[in-house]
Amino acid sequence: MEVNVGQWRREQSFFHRLLQWLDILDPSTLLASNKEIENARTLLHYSIPSLKETVKDEKIKEALKLILSSVHPDTGDVLPTIFRASAFMPFAATLVVAMLLPHRGMKPAVFWQFLFQSYNAGFNLAHRNKTTCKDEMIPLKQVLLLVGSVSYTTCLGVFPQFVMYRYASNSPAMHTMFRKILPVPVLAIASALNVAVVRGFEFDKGIEVTDKNGNVVGVSQIAGTKAVKETALSRAVLVGTTAAAPNILVSYLERTSFIRRFPLALAPVRHIMTAFVLGLMVPISFSLYPQTGQIKRSNLEPLIQSATTEDDLYYNRGL
Repeated sequence: MEVNVGQWRREQSFFHRLLQWLDILDPSTLLASNKEIENARTLLHYSIPSLKETVKDEKIKEALKLILSSVHPDTGDVLPTIFRASAFMPFAATLVVAMLLPHRGMKPAVFWQFLFQSYNAGFNLAHRNKTTCKDEMIPLKQVLLLVGSVSYTTCLGVFPQFVMYRYASNSPAMHTMFRKILPVPVLAIASALNVAVVRGFEFDKGIEVTDKNGNVVGVSQIAGTKAVKETALSRAVLVGTTAAAPNILVSYLERTSFIRRFPLALAPVRHIMTAFVLGLMVPISFSLYPQTGQIKRSNLEPLIQSATTEDDLYYNRGL
């Protein structure tokens, strides 16, 4: 069992998980080389045979943070730099700000939506549960799901923009609906759908569930479904809140005398607010559910129920 799996098992409350993610999302970990990551893994292997106790040594804390942000808990493989947890905010912020701009045509709207959904799909693929395919190449079906998810969610994401572009109107009500209100649930649904489609294999093949000692009890489609649903919901909360908050602020600022005198100041305020809310919501959304999920044995398949006597079993939720 990877050392980061043991660390995720120690999660308790939402507040505890939030503090842990605030530490893990340190962008300085992106500068670490593969050799430094391997050295950190070796240090943890010999220094912390059991993670039941709280880590106090600063050197070990830094090594643990590096492993948690850079290594996949199922395979032990080092994640691609752009898809590490600490890279999500820097990469996604630029794409989200550009995606939420009030584009004047369809081409830039489709372009930025496509880039965001592509990055989202790559991140979801890199952080999926890999317990049933540790040594396999990405199968053709998974590639097709990846391409399909990007295509479908891009089309869904630009739908409000398409309506505005195709059926242009000076109606304030239509502008409010398709510029400010409709994009929020549409983008939230698109982000959740991206997770569900990219990780569709977990519905079909299931994921491994383990006992408290890390021993594999069986492969469960029910646990796989639960893992994907939780992750999809957390991503919907992330993107939906990021899209909604700047609109609420802008609606308020538009009524102020300062913005009426200096209307050009509204655009940079919107961009800064979008990036700020995204940065705030990333650790919150990652913390909504435990990274190591827990499920009752009685809720799983009969074959798994008969394979153990433990009441609670565990699985990697993914990210």
